[in-house]
Amino acid sequence: MVILSNLFPVFAMIGMGKLLKHFNLTSDTFLKTSDRLVYFFFFPALLFWKIGGAQRSASIDWNFCIATICSVLSGYIFSLIFIFLFKVPAFKAGTFSQSCYRFSSYIGIAIILSASGEEGVRHYGILIGFVIPVINVLAVSTLIWFSGESYDFRDRCRITIGAIISNPLIAACVAGVLYSRFFHNFPPFLDNSLRMVSSAAIPLSLLSIGGSLTFKAVKDDFKLSLAAAAIKLIIFPSTGYLFYRVFSVTGVPFGVGMIFFALPTSTAIYILSSQLGSDTKLASAAIMISTILSFFSLSAALILGVR
Repeated sequence: MVILSNLFPVFAMIGMGKLLKHFNLTSDTFLKTSDRLVYFFFFPALLFWKIGGAQRSASIDWNFCIATICSVLSGYIFSLIFIFLFKVPAFKAGTFSQSCYRFSSYIGIAIILSASGEEGVRHYGILIGFVIPVINVLAVSTLIWFSGESYDFRDRCRITIGAIISNPLIAACVAGVLYSRFFHNFPPFLDNSLRMVSSAAIPLSLLSIGGSLTFKAVKDDFKLSLAAAAIKLIIFPSTGYLFYRVFSVTGVPFGVGMIFFALPTSTAIYILSSQLGSDTKLASAAIMISTILSFFSLSAALILGVR
């Protein structure tokens, strides 16, 4: 029942997004505009509202954050080992590596809000505030390394720092933590405004994910995208589970973290691969495969998280 209650609405919305696009009820222009609105406005507003309204006494669970970052680094190392062992072409290597540890933050918050409520969203928001900078450094560095372009150290730093500073999710998480520390409660008029704005974030993001899914690229890169999905949805969560045991992570943070590990790869890998000269077709295939297969990894994560 826990799987049906928490996963069915999310995947139903993703499927609806695919159907709406198929019947031309949405368009590429609409989806691009929706993505921008969610990324720069609706989703940051949701994070700020949920984190900023948390209890002032709530503190950061450092064991939870450190264990998760260790797991991300392990996922990155596994991706590099696979690249060198199986001689993944340089043009595909940066995209493949990203596919193994980047996560869909939109699907994550939809499931965590349903499964763990506002406390879970608070832990998730703080977690991604720490994890996203690490992931950006890893992703940008790897894409540049395999791009064949002669970027100097200053260019690498500029691109990486730019990707971190311009990320509105990080800014929203930091702003939410600061607001919670100094002000705690939102006044009713602001709370109601943020509630109304935030209500658009999850449905729009899930419809957009569904509308962007395509089977066209899967055929040519099926094996490599399946390998990336195996690392992302099997090895990554397994490693994360072990790190949580070592760092004694329990309760709501444990459940939130297991959902985080089981999430499909982020649609952002397509954009970054395009910007830094890696394989966008592989990115599309990896997103498609991992999104479909994540139903099983997320089911396992929910079962573990409620024990």
